[in-house]
Amino acid sequence: MIRISNLHKRFGKLIVLDGLDLEIKSGGIFAILGPNGSGKTTLIKSILGMVIPNSGDIKIDGKSVLKKWDYRNQINYLPQIANFPGNLTVNELIAMVKNLRPKKSNDIDLIELFGLQPFLDKKLGNLSGGTKQKVNIVLTFMFDSDLIILDEPTTGLDPISLINLKEIIQKEKEKGKTLLITTHIMSLVDEIADKIVFLLDGNIYFKGSIDELKLQTKQTDLEHAIANLMTKENV
Repeated sequence: MIRISNLHKRFGKLIVLDGLDLEIKSGGIFAILGPNGSGKTTLIKSILGMVIPNSGDIKIDGKSVLKKWDYRNQINYLPQIANFPGNLTVNELIAMVKNLRPKKSNDIDLIELFGLQPFLDKKLGNLSGGTKQKVNIVLTFMFDSDLIILDEPTTGLDPISLINLKEIIQKEKEKGKTLLITTHIMSLVDEIADKIVFLLDGNIYFKGSIDELKLQTKQTDLEHAIANLMTKENV
């Protein structure tokens, strides 16, 4: 589904992606991990066309997407921070997004699942961070797309909402969807991820299953395996 070739991106003198190569096949849950500054967000935003790389190529379904926009209608994206217009109500925001994306939506079911009915007529600027994240999730999953990108999706969620989110993610996987997830919550990765991509200094230092990572690092749990990678002792 996604093939990234020799991707370079720098901001001034700071090299963020340094000749990155990555192939992600269709179907399954891929966790993109790495410490702050490793290039995770830049990689995701490059796939989304929100960051233009200095060189290299990104292909989705065999077609280059650099400097194009129409392919994004087939991607669902949950940003890490939901910067909604504070003067809009939840209902108005959902209606606006539905008008922008002329696709069938299932927002009613998601609103009920996350208990957002009491907040539909409230302005977004008056909502708590956790409630905004629930709105964020509704906007992400209310359209049917083959590629779903989730940037720190668990931020601010209560335990019940977290369970609901994980169930949605698993259902999307069962439909054959491809999900890219960034998170610092290793228990979530351990529970749902099929493959891990670990970035450090703009390069990929590991790609494979959790069991393969544990075997490579000679660790019995994911957190210690990731910590071991970060020391570069196994590179």
